[in-house]
Amino acid sequence: MFESAEVGHSIPKDEYRVREPKLREALLKAQYDLLAKAKFPVVIIIGGVDGAGKGETVNLLNEWMDPRHIVTRAFGEVSDEEAERPPMWRFWRALPPKGRIGVLFGSWYTQPIVDRVIGKTKAPALMQSIEEIRHFESMLAAEGVLILKFWFHLSKEAQKKRLKSLEKDPKTRWRVTDTDWARFKIYDRFREISEHTLRETSTGEAPWFIVEGTDPNYRYLTVGTLLLEAMQKRLADKNGGGSSFKPAPLEPVLDKHNVLNALNYKQSLTRAEYARRLEKFQGRLNLLTRDPRFRNKSLIAVFEGQDAAGKGSSIRRITGALDARHYQVIPIAAPTEEERAQPYMWRFWRHLPRKGRVTIFDRSWYGRVLVERVEKFCSEYDWMRAYHEINDFEEQLVRNDVILVKFWVAITKEEQLKRFRERQSIAFKQFKITEEDWRNRKKWGDYERAVCDMVERTSTEIAPWNVVPANDKLFARIEMLRTLCERVERAL
Repeated sequence: MFESAEVGHSIPKDEYRVREPKLREALLKAQYDLLAKAKFPVVIIIGGVDGAGKGETVNLLNEWMDPRHIVTRAFGEVSDEEAERPPMWRFWRALPPKGRIGVLFGSWYTQPIVDRVIGKTKAPALMQSIEEIRHFESMLAAEGVLILKFWFHLSKEAQKKRLKSLEKDPKTRWRVTDTDWARFKIYDRFREISEHTLRETSTGEAPWFIVEGTDPNYRYLTVGTLLLEAMQKRLADKNGGGSSFKPAPLEPVLDKHNVLNALNYKQSLTRAEYARRLEKFQGRLNLLTRDPRFRNKSLIAVFEGQDAAGKGSSIRRITGALDARHYQVIPIAAPTEEERAQPYMWRFWRHLPRKGRVTIFDRSWYGRVLVERVEKFCSEYDWMRAYHEINDFEEQLVRNDVILVKFWVAITKEEQLKRFRERQSIAFKQFKITEEDWRNRKKWGDYERAVCDMVERTSTEIAPWNVVPANDKLFARIEMLRTLCERVERAL
């Protein structure tokens, strides 16, 4: 894969002086077109051999274009804050919004490659990382992100010459570190692992471009031209580069044989029994979250359910058992302008808790396969691919010491009507009922089918759904508290 980059491409200075001004002008125009249309973001991945000119090239791109609309992030050692969350958290936070360009040094490729080279991980771990990267980049591409990946390459002799040249010049000596020379000693191993990784992750939607790094003129014009052509092509695409994939329709769910109709809605508790159990499980949950072992875990509780099912009151009973300094409740409503400028899952990644903390989502990432599906706020392709993206997201959470507990709070259609009328008649509850609630009720069957599909496709061994009958609020609250306690105990 790297052979063509070792030919020693070069561009004469005279030719560079002619082409450079035209390329700068065209890039700047494309950047402003991108900003004005704000239909998609551009993510540029920078990787490669030490001394191959990565930094100089990025500096030049910032000089050629308007740096105010370019987000450049360099990822070094993992910080304490980043170490307490899944590895991809730091990269999700760095994604540029629509209309902007993001340049990422030391991206999601760096750690898997380095760990394999130095023997910290085995081949299966690298293959798992490669598979996760492919899924991640496929999701970004499906969300409309334009991804360009540049690998700057030098032959072993060229790298040695380049490092010595930089080290010799007092002005550039600081750029050569002991780490650079240590990696040079295992150049062949780096090349082997890097080439394998690049080959496995160079896809039609996110291809790798190998750039020979010896001649700066060639390097600059090559990267600039490839970036310009990709931006111009996407800007000219009336569909914005979206997928034309059309999934096959799902098989209908039989109304009399689904997970919601199979529930026993008659389960209930007396007030006295409820009070006794509430004290018991709140105390138990409090002690569990103060257990020293919980400092190496975090807890995410997801609450979904029909309107008026009692999610809010159940959440209040859970937070009543927790230290207010160590939890947050994230209410999910319609996305803001900031959130609409990012891939769908971005708004949830940003709220992941640190270790030893609790985050409760009052509605969640399942909105895409529920309300967005039913109300046609997104395409069929978008909500169909969301099942896989959700399962992948939750797998990353659980694999990184997150205790994930998901509740669907279920009530019957008759009970919902009773609660709607009660809210209308009681003054201090009237704020809880809106025209949208009545409108959603008319689509009860559509929502029921969406819920059944959701449970079937996303109730996994590591992140199962807990479907709780809630016609009796007292029973439902205790059932959810008990389930939370049991899941945390099991994890500890």
